[in-house]
Amino acid sequence: MSEQVSPQHARELSTGAEQLSVALNARQHELLLAYLGLLIKWNKAYNLTAVRDPDEMVSRHLLDSLSVMPFIHSDSQRWLDVGSGGGMPGIPLAILHPHKQVTVLDSNGKKTRFLTQVKMELKLDNLQVVHSRVEAFQPAEPFSGIVSRAFSSMENFTNWTRHLGDLSTQWLAMKGLHPADELVALPPDFTVESEQALTVPGCQGQRHLLTLRRKA
Repeated sequence: MSEQVSPQHARELSTGAEQLSVALNARQHELLLAYLGLLIKWNKAYNLTAVRDPDEMVSRHLLDSLSVMPFIHSDSQRWLDVGSGGGMPGIPLAILHPHKQVTVLDSNGKKTRFLTQVKMELKLDNLQVVHSRVEAFQPAEPFSGIVSRAFSSMENFTNWTRHLGDLSTQWLAMKGLHPADELVALPPDFTVESEQALTVPGCQGQRHLLTLRRKA
């Protein structure tokens, strides 16, 4: 275990994952804690996340990311985390689903350097790091899932990523408060498939997950 990570963090991760009904094997638990250690270490110099207190990072980063895992469709093989920042939820997604291809994209070079380091140190062969603006990114084929965590408004999220998916793509928007005002401005070719209020262990604020689809 990294010197940055305490036994308390390890216990909090185990208990929280259990409460979220997310089964972690020993290797996944170890990799998530190793990722947390890198996040704590690099955050001091690179300002990867506004959460400065390591004791808050398990709930606000790891468990928050794990809370959406039950809504990741098993047949969706190629995932994109847009505006990934410090790697949430893309890195936990790659750790929990080693057989899925996960791309983490950010326009900030410091953040993508950190993500590249995480890929290398944790040996995440299924992870691709892309340093680009989302509008300029042109993948070889559409993604089967696109996720964002507090990245932008729903209108911008859908407009900026429309070219990255197709009619079978699942769009997941991770939000704090329910974004009722943002949904009014949702482009007409997108529809809300489902809405979930999430309870994240250790997090006081509201959390919501909205699943979107493109319409023909």
